[in-house]
Amino acid sequence: MKNILGLLLAVFFFTTAGAQRLELTDINSGKYSARGVQPVVSSADGESYFQADNSYTMIVKYSYKTGLPTDTIFNVKKARECTLGSFQGFLISPDEKRLLVYNDYEPIYRHSYKANYYYYDIRRNLVRKLTENKEKQSIPTFSHDGRMLAYVINNNIWLAKFDYETESQVTKDGELGKIINGGTDWVYEEEFATTSLMDFSADGRLLAFVRFDETNVPEYSMQKYENNLYPTSFSFKYPKAGEQNSKVTCNVFDIDAKTIRKMNIPENTEYIPRVQFLPKGDELAIMTLNREQNKFDMYLANGRSEVSRSILHEENSRYIDSGLFDYIRFFGDQFTYVSEKDGYAHIYLYNNTGVMQKQLTSGSYDVTGLLAVDPVSKTVFYEAAEESPLRRAVYKVDIVKGLKTKLSTKQGTNSATFSNNGKYYINSYTNTSTPRIVTVHDATGKELRVLENNAKLQSSLAGLNLPVKEFITVKSADGRDLNAYMMKPANFNPSQKYPLVMVQYSGPDSQEVKDRYGIDWTDYLTTQGFIVACVDGRGTGARGEDFRKCTYMNLGIYESDDQAAAAKHFASLPYIDGGKIAIWGWSYGGYNVLMSMSRGNGVFKAGVAIAPVTDWRFYDTVYAERFMRAPQQNADGYQAGSPILLASKLQGSLLLIHGSADDNVHFQNTMDYAAALIKANKQFDMFVFTDKDHSIRGAANRTYLYEKVIKFLKTNM
Repeated sequence: MKNILGLLLAVFFFTTAGAQRLELTDINSGKYSARGVQPVVSSADGESYFQADNSYTMIVKYSYKTGLPTDTIFNVKKARECTLGSFQGFLISPDEKRLLVYNDYEPIYRHSYKANYYYYDIRRNLVRKLTENKEKQSIPTFSHDGRMLAYVINNNIWLAKFDYETESQVTKDGELGKIINGGTDWVYEEEFATTSLMDFSADGRLLAFVRFDETNVPEYSMQKYENNLYPTSFSFKYPKAGEQNSKVTCNVFDIDAKTIRKMNIPENTEYIPRVQFLPKGDELAIMTLNREQNKFDMYLANGRSEVSRSILHEENSRYIDSGLFDYIRFFGDQFTYVSEKDGYAHIYLYNNTGVMQKQLTSGSYDVTGLLAVDPVSKTVFYEAAEESPLRRAVYKVDIVKGLKTKLSTKQGTNSATFSNNGKYYINSYTNTSTPRIVTVHDATGKELRVLENNAKLQSSLAGLNLPVKEFITVKSADGRDLNAYMMKPANFNPSQKYPLVMVQYSGPDSQEVKDRYGIDWTDYLTTQGFIVACVDGRGTGARGEDFRKCTYMNLGIYESDDQAAAAKHFASLPYIDGGKIAIWGWSYGGYNVLMSMSRGNGVFKAGVAIAPVTDWRFYDTVYAERFMRAPQQNADGYQAGSPILLASKLQGSLLLIHGSADDNVHFQNTMDYAAALIKANKQFDMFVFTDKDHSIRGAANRTYLYEKVIKFLKTNM
């Protein structure tokens, strides 16, 4: 008996000592984040790729086929006249004879940055500073032959000619807060996902660029405290809904003649999200949208004569997704275009006169990415949600025969990065229980090798008692099936009643319910005795145009109705305490928390809104007007979707959190909402992260934030 008891005690102490607890600090520090691979840059022929080593002291050329290094094209220890100990990033010229490396990275906004660039001539093994100008440079752009480079300093374009070791200033009217040449303003960067609008013609004799005049764009100012005796003020041009945008023109610099020509497109053009020279000749594709973003025109302009013609025009009763413009690929005398005109996002083939030749994909599913075009084999590679909105797979389609082939073999979420012309691709695969697996494949889909399998992480996860993400469906307020997931505590007891926290984002074309790996603060929340659920309501993505655009002109209504309907469903389950349901969200998700608590008839006991929009009049023109039009055009929609105007209807305990230096969703949103709550005599809690932006980055900040959220939920549920 003593031996049996001793054995049991030994097993208990061994398993207890070996067990791992899921800790919030570990989650926020990245302990359970899946590893990827260093960014790769394809060679021009698509047979090789360039990659920095882990210490960023070398750039090595590898064979896609074998994975073996074939050359070290840059080494800080061996390059002549190199004073760099390491570098932060690189850019290689199309002819692969030159490269740029940079240091002293300085972010501007979410994506834009400037840095000190260094030019390296691979054949001469020589490093020198790109420019003697003391100011940092941004958005360097090589000519197609690699012999020239355009870059921006203080909103002006400069041109370096490497053969002559000269640099010259192309534009001279650039000025902070007034004129931007080649780069983009805040709203283009945030909503059109571009920081550069420059391109060289195929022969390198012309340089196209978009010029922004933001002189009359209203300015937003915010204070930066930074432990100073007197706070400083940071101001930038930010066009809010209904206000004036930058005036944009498309120009071409003739490098030999040293003249700038303005391209002849309609004067009332509101947005130019993309410009691109065709692979041959002097024709420039200029992609434009009207202010309402429901009319798209692509013009081909002659860079010398300035004459343009429209080759593609599309109108939509709601709006056109500008992200689809990234999938326009010119090759030969054809180009690809992704349109939603049959109700789903699909790939179409046009010739350069604007005549549609065929539809390459079709069906009741969305193409979610056009990945590559191989003009030799006449093949288009793409990503789609054909199997399920929860999953992504990689496919190819033969342009001539129309034959479709699925390349990815594992069910879950696949994404791929192709080499030039689609000869090889690097696939990243994950599902809810599998951290990222990165593999190299040829164009047939054959796996050549594994670059990263996250075996160490997988092993460490085995020692954790993690919650399982169960995919389910719940009904929307109008009876449609909504995709959702639920996570229960690892020691779940079905005879017990648990408090529920609903997490969501809910923004147009977004998705939170996907078959992919990720351990977040919500996993930790289940260890604190909560059940977690997430519902993708109406307006979210990968379910066709009507589903994602049904919220048009009425943001916040269907989204909040669906969260409330889902909460009522969850309340009916025997293991959920219907009187203890909370809702959480960040950014658009924070907005929908406020809408749901104001329109949910008390179904939510508590809510946490982080960096929420509280009135769409406070948000930028491109985003707000894409989904709502301008306030002058849709006063009723703006009023119905304003948490500020609904403050008196708020029910439940609320925690508001915001960063005081949020350049995206301004702190003004929370301050004005707080004033409305006070006026309505609604008690609430509020916390501010001083000098933090929209993301409230940093492991310590995130741990502090989530500890505060969890304490609030425990206290108020």
